[in-house]
Formats: sequence, C-alpha cells, structure tokens
Amino acid sequence: MGISNSSLFLIFFIAHFSVMILRSLWLSNWSNENAEIKKRGGAYNSTDLPMSVETRLIVYASFGGLEMFLLAMAFVVLTAGSLKASYGLHAPLIHALLRAPISFFDTTPVGRIINRLSRDLDVIDKLQDNIRMCTQTLLNACMILVLISISTPIFLLCAAPLILIYYFVMTYYIPTSRQLKRLESASRSPILSTIAESIHGASSIRAFDKTERTTTALSTNVDKFAQCRYLSHMSNRWLATRLELLGNTTVLFASLSATLSTKYFGLTPGMAGLSVSYALTITEVLNICVRSVSEIESNIVSVERVNEYQKLEPEAPWEVENSEKLDQNWPDQGKIELEGFSMRYRKNLPLVLKNIDLKIHGGERIGVIGRTGSGKSSLTMALYRMIEAESGTIRIDDVAIDTIGLHQLRSKLIIIPQEPVVFSGTLRFNLDPFNQYSDAEIWKCLEICQLKPFAQDDEQCLDRHISEGGKNMSVGERQLLCLCRALLRGARIVILDEATASVDTVTDGIVQRAIRQHFPKSTTISIAHRLDTIVDSDRIVVLDAGRVAEFDTPSNLLLNPDSLYSQLLNEKNRKQ
Repeated sequence: MGISNSSLFLIFFIAHFSVMILRSLWLSNWSNENAEIKKRGGAYNSTDLPMSVETRLIVYASFGGLEMFLLAMAFVVLTAGSLKASYGLHAPLIHALLRAPISFFDTTPVGRIINRLSRDLDVIDKLQDNIRMCTQTLLNACMILVLISISTPIFLLCAAPLILIYYFVMTYYIPTSRQLKRLESASRSPILSTIAESIHGASSIRAFDKTERTTTALSTNVDKFAQCRYLSHMSNRWLATRLELLGNTTVLFASLSATLSTKYFGLTPGMAGLSVSYALTITEVLNICVRSVSEIESNIVSVERVNEYQKLEPEAPWEVENSEKLDQNWPDQGKIELEGFSMRYRKNLPLVLKNIDLKIHGGERIGVIGRTGSGKSSLTMALYRMIEAESGTIRIDDVAIDTIGLHQLRSKLIIIPQEPVVFSGTLRFNLDPFNQYSDAEIWKCLEICQLKPFAQDDEQCLDRHISEGGKNMSVGERQLLCLCRALLRGARIVILDEATASVDTVTDGIVQRAIRQHFPKSTTISIAHRLDTIVDSDRIVVLDAGRVAEFDTPSNLLLNPDSLYSQLLNEKNRKQ
C-alpha cells in the first residue's frame, strides 16, 4: 500500500472513531439532561434547557454525517492502496515467470504455478478486507475500553487481566492457524496438478486403462487437503469457545462496575447506559479482531509464496548493449560454429552434450540423427540458449551468442517444432500477431503451404477463428500453419526439430518441398525422425550419448558399413 496510503488510512479511521466517541458522549449528555428534567417532575420550560432539541439533533446528525464521510475516505484510500499493492505484486510475478529459465518449468508442477496465480493472488486481493476489519475492530475495542474506563474507572481493575488473557489466546492461536493455512495452501497444489494432468492426458489415461489409478491419486490428494481444512476449522472452533467465554466475562465485569459506580460513585444514568451498551458489543468486536489478525497473518503466507516466485533467477538479459552494435542484417551468412560445447539441464545432472565441435557453413543443409537420448533436441535448445552452456561457445557468423541478448538471438532463428503451437484467435493472428505483413504476403504463404483452401472454407477467411491449441484443425494442418508462419518471417537459419514426426507422408512432402524451394540460401538444421527426410542433406551429424560420433556427407557415411548412420539406416530397412 505504501507509507502514504497507510498513514492516510489510519488518520481517517482514527478520526472516524474519535467522532464516534464524541457522538456517543453527546447522546449520553442529552440523556442526562432528560433525566434531570424527570427528577424535577417532568415539567420544564424550553428556555431552561441549555440547548434546544433542534440544536441537539443538528449536532448529532452532523456527527453522524462526519462519521460517514471519514469512513468513506478511509475506504477509498484503502482500496486505492490495495489496487496499487496488488499490481505491484502481480506485475513482477508475471514478469518473473515469463523470464524464468526452462529448468524451472521442468521441475515445477503446473498446479503449483496455477495456485500462485489464482488462489494466492485471490487471497492477497482480499487482504484489504482483513486489514480494514482488523483496524476497525481494534480501534473499536480500544474505544469501548476507553469509554468504559472513563465512565467506570473501577473496571480497570479487571480490564488488565482480561487483556492479558486475550493476548495469550492470540499468541497461542495465531501461529497454529498460520501453519495450518500454509499446509492447506501446500496441499491444494497437488489437486490442481492432478486435475490439469488428467485433462491434458485424458486419452492416454483411458487408452492404458489407468482411470482407477488417476482417480485414486486425486482422491488421496483431496483427502490430504480435507484433513488440513478440517484442522483449520477445528482451531477456529477452539478460538470461538474461549473468546465467547472471555467476552461474556467482560460484559459481566462491565455491568457490575456500572452498577457499583452508579450506586457509590454517582455515575449518571446516561454514562452507565453508554458503558453497558458498549460492553455488550465487546464480545463480537474482540472475536472479529482476533480472527482478523489471524487471517492477516495466515494470508501473509500467500504474499511470501508470491514473493518467492518474484525472486526466481531469470534467463540471460533480453537485451544487451553490445547487441545494438550488430549489423541489422546479422546473420547474413548463417554460419554456425560450436567449439568445445558442453551442456547440462541442471546442476548435479550429467552432461547431455559433451565437448561438441562443429563447423556448419552458411547455406548448408544439415541433418541431425541419433538414437533417443543422444542429444538431438538438446542441440536445438543450445542454439536458442534455452539452456546455458556448461563450457565452450556457439558462434553465429563469428558472433558468440552468449554475448548478445536473447531477443536479438531468438528473433533471428526460425524453428518448426515437433509439436505445433497454435494460439486461440484468428488465423491472421496466428500467422502475423504483430501485423507486420500484408494480406497478399499471407495468402502467398498459405498457398505455398496448401492451406489456402482451409482459409477459404470459412467466410471470414483470414479472420477465421482458431480454437485453443488448434482443436478445430488436424495435426497436419497445425504443422503446416507453423510452416506458413516460418515462411512469412524468413531467416538465415531454419531449424526443424522432428517437424514431420507426427504427420503423414503427404504433409511431410509439403514441408520438405517448401523448405527446399523457399529457403535455398538459409542454413537448415533438420533433426530427423525419418531418415529418408535427410538423405538429400549436404552433411549429416550423427550424435551418440551427447557426442558427435560422425559428421560427413551421406554418401561418405554410407561407404562405411560400420558407421552409425549405416547401422541406423539398416535398422530402419529391417523394420520396414
């Protein structure tokens, strides 16, 4: 909220309760005046009154209006400060998540991230209600104790022990409640993760008959959450019982004090009535106060959890000053060099690429093959700096990629991934989200990719709606859409990460033909699932256990029957 907003909020609230005390004292004085009149037998002359009834009403109404104004101003300041605080937490959280390295998403369940962005932020947004209620009830309790103590000083004898008991109840309850809230929040994440994973993999769960196992896992997670929630409710009941007992004790002592003060110390009926009427509300006020303090302490856990994600170690800088010195046409050749390059996904994990030395000439068509786990996709991640190098360097056109910003690097590369990425929106948005190309250029690329009929099937054409994840498109159409996106951008370096592994041979042919015809001068790196898609490559890289086992032309590799390339090709032929 900030110091200024918090200070203003407290000033308005304290002023509000001060006016409330004055209003109560004014009403008490008015009651005493009527009591004096009754003592004189009920007959009075209006001229004998210190103030007229109209004046009394106007002053009383003025106090009420001023109370409302001060309370409204306190709420306005609190709401404005809460919005500012919410934005101050949400914006850095989103920025930290978007800039987090890929290793974070590999090790963090999606349910935990969803929990931070939904439940925790929702709790933080509701903190303003807890703060308002806590401040309001705390000041209200102080006002009640002050009024009772002023009217019946004898009450101070029992007030101190009661306050001490309240304090011990709070110090015992609040830490317990805070830990229970933390357990409750932690036990909610596995539920969200299980639900998200079940929805995403519903077809696989049914295909492998794992429905019962998934249901059992979800039930177990729900049971753990219910246990934490039940204990939280039981702790609230424990608190309520003790607060009710202490509150009723306070009312008893306040009533006795008022009775004794009226009889022996000349307390006026108006002040006695004021004291007892406020004492009757002390139970509820203190109950709400303790609960509000507890809620604030418990919900602050959500702030801690959000703050934890705000401090995530980010990727390399998006922009680097040295990047501005690069030629705008970089890379103009597409030459790639790897010198002693090694990489691991995370600390304490084995190397996935080991001392790689490669020199790829500009405009070459390079095929990359290897068995599962040999490091093919890791090479792509290294080029995009999704994983930083353990040692060694990658140079593109003689520029070390670790000396430039990630945006400068990634914007110059094109990748057609194995799993096509399609966003919810229009066809135009999926192809050209930043409106950089004309309709004619988009239609030309659609025709090359043979997606023109798909666009024309809908009367909205380029504004045709694409469902989330491209659910209203086939896998082949989604892959061709990614190809069309790549053709629009154009680049000197094109990476195909098993781009045709999950499509039919017809779509595979369209992709390969488009790459050959429309990226003739670009350096093309094809990570192959089907060996026949790279037979026309200029050279082939064969990876084995993270090392470059072979790097030569297809014809030279086939001349050696003991080469890994020959063995992989023979295995493929035997399977066919």
